[in-house]
Amino acid sequence: MTALNSLVVNGETRRSSAATIAALVKELDLDPAKVAVEHNGVIAPRSTLDEASLSDGDVLEIVHFVGGGDASGEDSWSVAGRTFNSRLIVGTGKYKDFEQNAAALEASGAEIVTVAVRRVNVSDPKSPMLTDYIDPKKVTYLPNTAGCFNADEAIRTLRLAREAGGWDLVKLEVLGEARTLYPNMRETLEATEVLAKEGFLPMVYCVDDPIAAKQLEDAGAVAVMPLGAPIGSGLGIQNQVTIRLIVEGASVPVLVDAGVGTASDAAVAMELGCDGVLMNTAIAEAKDPIRMARAMKLSVEAGREAYLAGRMGRRKYADPSSPLAGLI
Repeated sequence: MTALNSLVVNGETRRSSAATIAALVKELDLDPAKVAVEHNGVIAPRSTLDEASLSDGDVLEIVHFVGGGDASGEDSWSVAGRTFNSRLIVGTGKYKDFEQNAAALEASGAEIVTVAVRRVNVSDPKSPMLTDYIDPKKVTYLPNTAGCFNADEAIRTLRLAREAGGWDLVKLEVLGEARTLYPNMRETLEATEVLAKEGFLPMVYCVDDPIAAKQLEDAGAVAVMPLGAPIGSGLGIQNQVTIRLIVEGASVPVLVDAGVGTASDAAVAMELGCDGVLMNTAIAEAKDPIRMARAMKLSVEAGREAYLAGRMGRRKYADPSSPLAGLI
């Protein structure tokens, strides 16, 4: 009779006859190509799962990705050597289902989506996954560290993400506390340094502070992503002055991340000279997410065009559009 090991899988104790991690993944009816495994605190490379033996008391984490304007090629932008046409990045959380999420992505024209890394539901391994609806071969996945409150959690999460999908371009956010979801900049800077040394290409969520943004760039951030307002607030950009200063001082792309509520907010971000805008709630919680996604696509394009055109100067007094000479 085959001996049963007592394992802790995703926080729950279960009995298993699997001798290796690969056998356990098969026992759970999971696709090894869509998951990453941490074995007793150490990432288990996918190539070693057949040989990685299991013992009584082992602790495993099995994770996958969940849901947490196409401009002309003449005005593309690049981050870490990768070029994109759309300057809009969208999230994959808060939608009513994956179908709506995929439809909104299509309407937005975005080429990058942020994805959270979460435990696989081992009790229902055949439940739908984001990758079933949004093909990572066609859209760039940007794994993020949403929900992490210290550097160690964020680093661990992104190591798992890289194992799950092979991505090195990632979005780093380390939150300070749950009420405001403002970034903890000390922990964020520490995580940026570690990740950059490990070969990651971190795009980093940060406060709207030009000094902090420059420190992140020096630490290895490939893009800085200052908040416009608190995450999910929809308040729009609260401090245009500091966003503009960050843009002026940065040598890497600057993208407004968090706080966008409607199309005009996205246009303002682009008019300030930002390279792009990241949003989730503004689309997902709109009464018509698909239509709002289209609006955001157009607003990002319009804001970029306005920035390139160069706005008129501000005046204290009226200046007539029609010449006064020759009046009857």
